[in-house]
Amino acid sequence: MSTPYPFTALVGQDDLRLALLLNAVSPAVGGVLVRGEKGTAKSTAVRALSALLPEVDVVAGCRFSCAPGAPDPACPDGPHEAGDGVARAARMVELPVGASEDRLVGALDIERALAEGVKAFEPGLLADAHRGILYVDEVNLLHDHLVDLLLDAAAMGASYVEREGVSVRHAARFLLVGTMNPEEGELRPQLLDRFGLTVEVSASREPDQRVEVVRRRLAYDDDPDGFAARWGDEEGAVRGRIVAARALLPRVRLGDGALRQIAATCAAFEVDGMRADIVMARTATALAAWAGREDVLAEDVRQAALLALPHRRRRNPFDAPGLDEDKLDETLEEFGENNDGDDEPDPDGGGPDGGGGQPPQDSGPEQSGDGAAATPEAGDDGQPQGGGAGEQQAVRAGEPFRTKVLSVPGLGEGAAGRRSRARTEHGRTTGARRPRGALTKLHLAATVQAAAPHQRARGRSGRGLVVRRDDLRQATREGREGNLVLFVVDASGSMAARQRMSAVKGAVLSLLLDAYQRRDKVGLVTFRGVGAEVALPPTSSVDAAAVRLESLPTGGRTPIAAGLLRAHEVLRVERLRDPARRPLVIVVTDGRATGGVEPVAQAGRAARLFAAEGQASVVVDCESGPVRLGLAGQLAGELGGTAVTLDELRADSIAGLVKDVRESYGSARRVA
Repeated sequence: MSTPYPFTALVGQDDLRLALLLNAVSPAVGGVLVRGEKGTAKSTAVRALSALLPEVDVVAGCRFSCAPGAPDPACPDGPHEAGDGVARAARMVELPVGASEDRLVGALDIERALAEGVKAFEPGLLADAHRGILYVDEVNLLHDHLVDLLLDAAAMGASYVEREGVSVRHAARFLLVGTMNPEEGELRPQLLDRFGLTVEVSASREPDQRVEVVRRRLAYDDDPDGFAARWGDEEGAVRGRIVAARALLPRVRLGDGALRQIAATCAAFEVDGMRADIVMARTATALAAWAGREDVLAEDVRQAALLALPHRRRRNPFDAPGLDEDKLDETLEEFGENNDGDDEPDPDGGGPDGGGGQPPQDSGPEQSGDGAAATPEAGDDGQPQGGGAGEQQAVRAGEPFRTKVLSVPGLGEGAAGRRSRARTEHGRTTGARRPRGALTKLHLAATVQAAAPHQRARGRSGRGLVVRRDDLRQATREGREGNLVLFVVDASGSMAARQRMSAVKGAVLSLLLDAYQRRDKVGLVTFRGVGAEVALPPTSSVDAAAVRLESLPTGGRTPIAAGLLRAHEVLRVERLRDPARRPLVIVVTDGRATGGVEPVAQAGRAARLFAAEGQASVVVDCESGPVRLGLAGQLAGELGGTAVTLDELRADSIAGLVKDVRESYGSARRVA
């Protein structure tokens, strides 16, 4: 095993180191989510922490790390007699993004269970991580069904494995640490809330600090053992401090004043539920123990808020995590009158070991009251009047809404998601087949049916069924898959006319939100002027698409053919990268192709490329006004897809209309 990089040799990243150390002191804090750009020592810091954790006592020979003093009564390797155990280092178990369900929770030998009545269980990563660290690199890319299993285990402190009525349970209490690059997509809110603390990390912009990072890394790569030895004293001191803080933790007093500040802070920032209050209380207590104090001070509460609240304030996937520190200080000061001692919130945010907090989030450039900059008025052809340059500034998107479900027809086999029908590992059972490799989902009726005709030939004499491997049948299931949703957005001058672009952006933003909820990849192609460009290559980060959409300028002619051809090329490349993921093309335009020779005919020829390949497509018709040409509908016909208007795109358009009519009718009756 390679020598890990010393934790104390990390340069900067004070918040990251503090959050990890607090969880080492008090695992009840609930883990850490580390968000940041690539190359910022996220994984290095997590792996280095495992070397600092104190040893744990386990029952000798137990594969589930039972504590000798209080063994798990339901341990599959038990029952164990209480007594002395053996000490071993705390484990750090890594969960690969592409791991199977059996690798995570363990595998049950169905063949032996059916034929011999024996629970032959092979532990998974959750069992290995019990009383240690479970580390998930790129946690935002984890498959949904694995996320569900992690949520269950984290909530219950146990893992359950069930196969056709045969079940195994074992304890699974671990420190959950995840790292992620937000550019590759965000986490589901349920999993995000399970992390006790979150930390934003970025590379230093100070040349001297960057030089020191490179110097230490090169020295470690040249001689890992020698480099670690040079930091041995510092590592030993931190390890001893963790042990001392753990011993002090039960004596730390969380006074009513500190509790009042915690409750007031969570209420002021409108976080959902009560988990934030509990996490803040545990974090503030751990901070006091780490500082060697028996009383929680206001500075502990402030630091706990900076670590525990930012990721719990997100209301939608396009919100950046963050905390208004001025508002935090005002709340702590207002509700700190009854707190013990004369401590005041630290205006500099300096906690133990220099742990600061998150800087205030930049809200971006100033916008006018309606979100739109003054632009020259466009004529009927979409071109600006008065000799302008033909490009208008970006306008702000309208309010998002819930959209109708758009799906790809047929039955796919792509990554699990929530959009289109697909053959998946989870879902309703539709049939059975012989297993290809290891059996994961047994179809019991089909297995019994396959084994029944051979019982006499196999010498069956008792009540049990004689089952052979050739009899086993794998259940085939149908669920939902995630798709590649490629947006092809018209940003020409005709779209900017009559202030339509704000509504159009609101519709695309709504579709992006729908794609986030349905676990899709998204891409963005825009066209205007004389050509088209890939504003965002296909990615899992829908918030990145939202940022590109918000800054999208408009103006110029409408080269629909160029936009479709560029989208066709994007799909060709993505088909090579991920052939199982089926695409859905959403073209947002009024259909008024202009520019070049026979622009409408060129657009039709480009559209027929998609129809010839059977490509699923939808045209969002943005045409408005008393005179409508119906060109977007014609384009949808050439694509072999369907057309919907902006109003038809709303899932609640009819329900909302009925509701408005009822409310108006009720108001009229009350007035009468």
